[in-house]
Amino acid sequence: MSGPTPSPSPNSGVAALRRIVVLGCAGSGKTTLAVCLGERLDLPVVHLDLLYWRPGWQARDTAGFLARVAASLASDAWVSEGNYRETFPLRLPRADAVIIIDRSRWLCLWRVVRRSCFRRGRRPDLPLGCPEKVDWEFLKFIWRFRKRTWPRIEADRRAYGQGVPVIRLRSKRQIHTFLAALPPG
Repeated sequence: MSGPTPSPSPNSGVAALRRIVVLGCAGSGKTTLAVCLGERLDLPVVHLDLLYWRPGWQARDTAGFLARVAASLASDAWVSEGNYRETFPLRLPRADAVIIIDRSRWLCLWRVVRRSCFRRGRRPDLPLGCPEKVDWEFLKFIWRFRKRTWPRIEADRRAYGQGVPVIRLRSKRQIHTFLAALPPG
């Protein structure tokens, strides 16, 4: 997920953050960061997985999903987390910043396996009736994310979010430093 994307100083313009999009691989810490941002800045957090999945991991139809996303982002302040590219036309043109969590695939894999064993039922981004699950396909998705999935996310991010500042956070220290520098909401 590295590349030529400009990365402003992690805390440049933080006072103006009222609409934030958080992107990254599964297990990178998107949900945790979004919740921390919401608490620190007193913003509602929109977990796209909650809007997309129905019980039993049944996907919603695209039109219904996009309508739910649009309704959730109707206010002037929010943090949205999730990579759903079909939502970029709704989220990115209104965003004050995109935060990309760029962590190693080994760390992402470890976190997904760990949370499936030890955090069952304690994630704010999982819909009712969608228990944590880790299977071979999901592990392969994480392993291949940087090469297969990220280029499409990045291309769509550039297409719909031209001019939106990007903040890349690559380590635990950068994430903590970024959060500590935010003014309370």
